[in-house]
Amino acid sequence: MANSPSPDDRHPASRRSTWLPVALKISAWGIGLVLVALVSLLMTVAVALAVAYPNLPDVSDLLDYRPKLPLRIYSADAVLIGEFGEERRNLTPIGDIPQVMKDAVLAIEDARFFSHGGVDYIGVLRAALANVGQAKRQGASTITMQVARNVYLSAEKSYTRKIYEILLTFKLEHLLSKDQILEIYMNQIFLGQRAYGFAAASEAYFGKPLKEITIAEAAMLAGLPKAPSAYNPVSNPKRAKARQLYIIERMEDNGFITAEQAKAAKNEQLVVRSGPDAGRVHAEYVAETVRQLVFSQYGDETYTRGLNVFTTLRAADQQVAYKALRKGIMDYERRQIYRGPEKFIELSKDPQETEDAIDDALVDNPDNDDVMSAVVLEATPKRIVAVRHNSETIEITGDGLKPAQSGLSDKAPPNIRIRRGALIRVAKTPKNTWEITQLPEVEGAFVALDPRNGAVRALVGGFDYEKNKFNHVTQAWRQPGSSFKPFIYSAALEKGFTPATVVNDAPLFFDAGVTGGQPWEPKNYDGTFEGPMNLRRGLAKSKNMISIRVLQAVGAKNAQEWITHFGFDADKHPAYLTMALGAGSVTPLQMAIGYSVFANGGYRVNPYLITKITDQKGKVIVQSPVPVLDESVRGIEARNAFIMSNLLQEVARSGTAAKAQATLKRPDLYGKTGTTNDSIDTWFVGYQPTLTAAVWMGYDTPKKLGDRETGGGLSLPVWITYMDYALKGVPVTEYSPPEGVVNMGGEWFYAEYAKGSGISSVGMTDRPANGAAGDNPVPGQPALPGAAIQTPPPSDERKRILDLFKN
Repeated sequence: MANSPSPDDRHPASRRSTWLPVALKISAWGIGLVLVALVSLLMTVAVALAVAYPNLPDVSDLLDYRPKLPLRIYSADAVLIGEFGEERRNLTPIGDIPQVMKDAVLAIEDARFFSHGGVDYIGVLRAALANVGQAKRQGASTITMQVARNVYLSAEKSYTRKIYEILLTFKLEHLLSKDQILEIYMNQIFLGQRAYGFAAASEAYFGKPLKEITIAEAAMLAGLPKAPSAYNPVSNPKRAKARQLYIIERMEDNGFITAEQAKAAKNEQLVVRSGPDAGRVHAEYVAETVRQLVFSQYGDETYTRGLNVFTTLRAADQQVAYKALRKGIMDYERRQIYRGPEKFIELSKDPQETEDAIDDALVDNPDNDDVMSAVVLEATPKRIVAVRHNSETIEITGDGLKPAQSGLSDKAPPNIRIRRGALIRVAKTPKNTWEITQLPEVEGAFVALDPRNGAVRALVGGFDYEKNKFNHVTQAWRQPGSSFKPFIYSAALEKGFTPATVVNDAPLFFDAGVTGGQPWEPKNYDGTFEGPMNLRRGLAKSKNMISIRVLQAVGAKNAQEWITHFGFDADKHPAYLTMALGAGSVTPLQMAIGYSVFANGGYRVNPYLITKITDQKGKVIVQSPVPVLDESVRGIEARNAFIMSNLLQEVARSGTAAKAQATLKRPDLYGKTGTTNDSIDTWFVGYQPTLTAAVWMGYDTPKKLGDRETGGGLSLPVWITYMDYALKGVPVTEYSPPEGVVNMGGEWFYAEYAKGSGISSVGMTDRPANGAAGDNPVPGQPALPGAAIQTPPPSDERKRILDLFKN
């Protein structure tokens, strides 16, 4: 018997009538729950907004956007010579940012920037869909959101921070225009290499102002905000290039550039700065001195308020001085014994391991400008093959091996011998070949200033600032040797001496009873004595016996007081006869100041470096007046300065510095060489009426430079090289005789001493001088100069240095 249908089977409408209300109830409950959840979410968001919004930072200060801006120091001709601050940034108004740079950024960061209200909902949806099932997530942060995050929020990743970010985004969009937001972004974002903002990044990576940027360069820079380290063209060129190509495509897709422009940009070869700009002006010692001066005035604000300091330096003069001093030091270094490679590197047989070891060694021991580092691959007495940065292979042969010949001998000690794996220094010769060299141990200093007002035109405090930050121009107290004699002669003019006064160049001896110590028997540099000669010839030939006899007659205490008229410290020059040979202590800057008194007709000058300081917008906040020389700053009479210049002109014409006029082919050059006892210090200080310069060379820990080393051989060539450039186009200027001098028989005299005074004589007796005249105590042997200790000067000494440069 067949089964009979159930009632429900027989009546389907009745069955639907049973489950339909249930389904409707379930749907209603579901919708209700969703609505409740939405209301709860909205209430939660509302509560969160109510709590968070009052705690949002005040963004109104962005209406007058003032980021941290570094201290920048410029030469007189507006060349950047120094920058100090945590953030390297050039604040650039939106109107000055080239369109290509803005287009590149918008193409990759926020193409809908000008059409959304701060949050790009289309971008959010697109990113959400793209992120489904993807390990590598896409972001949807707009430029406004990035500004909110970078200016006001921490790097913490949390829902709370995201809420604050969105709220800040709306607040910024309400308060600021799109151009204002974009301007902040383009100046605020970190882009690697200590560069903040695209203007600073353009300088850091390409060494050019932002206004000169190309499409290819703009695309490269636009790739940096996402990950400045990962897409850094210096450290990760391959990844940086890949991102640049992608951005160029995005620029084309968004209609910012044409297909032709895109193709050209992709093929453009970029020149990225991989290190310090080879063309930069080396004025590190000046920049540090200026930094200290500005910090003493503005404190910590020095590094954040965007001060621009303009100095008296002339950029080209400074660079010539830097190169001249380095060349002088390296010329001396070529005559020294080779001290051996700087280190030895273990090179394996595996090519990749060898390459990595060489790269690491060259990074740890970078080039010192033109004194470059290299690792030896092969070495024989006749040939060296070495590798430099970027796997550049170089070969050294012939004369290029001579400076290190001792290191190529089979008998050389292990620490001296040049062999595979040795890290050496090399340099290019004038013939464009390579030669082996070494970093120098000797130091030097150069300073040039305008004697008419004290403006410093060039200052080089040592061979290399990174190697030795001790500023020898202002901090090194050294014996001046014979370069100090002109100040003794100047004192003698006030005591009745004339250039025609005859003095005996004969031996002197001071026994222990007179000196109170060891006997002292001074010598001339060449060990010979020439008998009677006039002061003019005595100074030109730098005769020590002449200077000592002159000081005996003048009186050491009188001379000690007289030298203060030139800016020297009396206590640094004890009143002994050794003062005649420059046994006191001076700095190179003091010597330049002292000779400037002769150069300008007798006026004391105070050196100064800063001409003006402006704020970030160029408004002048400090203006230094140019000093005026008047009788209130007179140090010596004009006639004294005139006759001394006449005597120093003779030194540069026929004396120990005759090479000066012979090389530069002009008569308006004046100066004096200086070589201290045992050739420990060498000097040349000289001037032309518009420019004074001092050069010093020696070891920080005083030791002999060499028997044949003199101021004329070491320091004078540096001075000549600088003056050859600095005086180009400067007309020959010779001094006019002031009141109170007369010329008789071709010689200059004070008017009151002219008649018959030219035949006076000093020290013409045959007996040795056993004592000093008047108030002259005679010391023992001249003490060695004090070492230029490489430690920061004490506070009072630091203040003295800074005060020297305050106008």
